[in-house]
Amino acid sequence: MSLPQKRIVERARALLDRPGAWLDQSGAAYPLRLGGDRRGRVVLTLDEAAFRALVERPGLRRRDGGGWQARARSVTNTSLSPGLAPGSPAGRPGLIEGERPFMELDGRLTTRRANLGESPVAWLARRKDASGRPWLSPAEVAAGERLRREAEIALSGPSLTMRWDALPRAGGGSSARVEPSDRALSAAARVEAALSACGPRLRALVERVCIHGTSLQLAEETLFLRRRQGKTVLKQGLQALAEHYGLG
Repeated sequence: MSLPQKRIVERARALLDRPGAWLDQSGAAYPLRLGGDRRGRVVLTLDEAAFRALVERPGLRRRDGGGWQARARSVTNTSLSPGLAPGSPAGRPGLIEGERPFMELDGRLTTRRANLGESPVAWLARRKDASGRPWLSPAEVAAGERLRREAEIALSGPSLTMRWDALPRAGGGSSARVEPSDRALSAAARVEAALSACGPRLRALVERVCIHGTSLQLAEETLFLRRRQGKTVLKQGLQALAEHYGLG
């Protein structure tokens, strides 16, 4: 994080200490408002990286009426580090509890309690369109999260040391430095099949967001997409993933 970005985050943390301060959401930006509703003055506008830094500290909680407020600090439990919310496990100040669609091994789509702060897809699942409906469907969220988990299996394990670009690609082999396990190879093949199902136009953005954990805004910049174009491309990619996995 650059020095100007760090200063913006520190200022946002100080502002969130004020009564009535809260974070709104407008597209890929997070306006910080002082006041009880959206007529409140915007004193600072944050990007997703700054928003995630605030999730880490001081921690955020959902606000009645939309948006987020700083989690209340504990005044009775002095064993917690500064900024940790009461009840948050030590070392997990970014915990945002909620529910997420999840694809079971037998293909059933279920809902489980989860930390919604874990991945960009989980964050995007919280966004709503102009009509107040979730921007991503449960099947799209579950598909993106399944791809992320499959990639984690492919890239981890005691006998596996390989880069993502070493995973099997269409028409090519693997350049892994050591022989990966059968489980990792199987997962790598599933990842490649899923990305191929997205098609060449959608694949790059899906890979960056779902596998690398890149924010949508940064992925747009990296791929030279127009602002907000990434939302359309990612949703189309997640729809293709959901179809590939038999969800929806």
